[in-house]
Amino acid sequence: MIWDWGFALEILPVLARAAIVSIEATLIGFVLAASLGLVLAVVRIAVPRTGWTISVLVELIRSTPLLIQIFFLYFVFPKFGVVLDAFTAGVLAIGIHYAAYCSEVYRAGFDNIHRGQWEASIALNLSSWTTFRDIIIPQAIPPIVPALGNYLVALFKETPLLSAIAVLELMQTAKIIGSETFRYTEPITLVGLFFLAMSLVSAALIRALERLLNRRNAR
Repeated sequence: MIWDWGFALEILPVLARAAIVSIEATLIGFVLAASLGLVLAVVRIAVPRTGWTISVLVELIRSTPLLIQIFFLYFVFPKFGVVLDAFTAGVLAIGIHYAAYCSEVYRAGFDNIHRGQWEASIALNLSSWTTFRDIIIPQAIPPIVPALGNYLVALFKETPLLSAIAVLELMQTAKIIGSETFRYTEPITLVGLFFLAMSLVSAALIRALERLLNRRNAR
């Protein structure tokens, strides 16, 4: 029998609980990525002397595999006295990895702001923090929401890498079920459907947020 509906329904609750771990990792990792990426982009522009350092850091992170970064945080950091549990190390690695990509998205958004906005802020003697908070960021964020949303979906699809350090997320749970029952068709298929459903929901939410921001800016 290629597909057993009874077995599929039996393992569905187990996979649903594992999906919660994947969703938690996604949300925490994305909040970290979006926040840290914004900080990197702002500092890169507001403090020009840090630009070269941040550029090198961003390229280093983007140019190395995420799996290597996960292993580094989990296996190498303890050598320096920093011990992280598997979930924390994995989410931190994912967040830092995608922060590098998000920082470039933010930077592109800032570059699209008309130069006159910056010059007006200087003429009004506004601080860099006030300029970014009240003038630049509110204008730069709405156009880049779709790009950030793409990274949210991509980040969600990267969570199976956490299984490499024994985090019992969705894919790891499916592999365990398969190894114990010698049936892989049902768990792997259900995992694929979970990822498809969550990706579609995330994309719909991003589109709704984009429309909301566009309507608010139109006012």
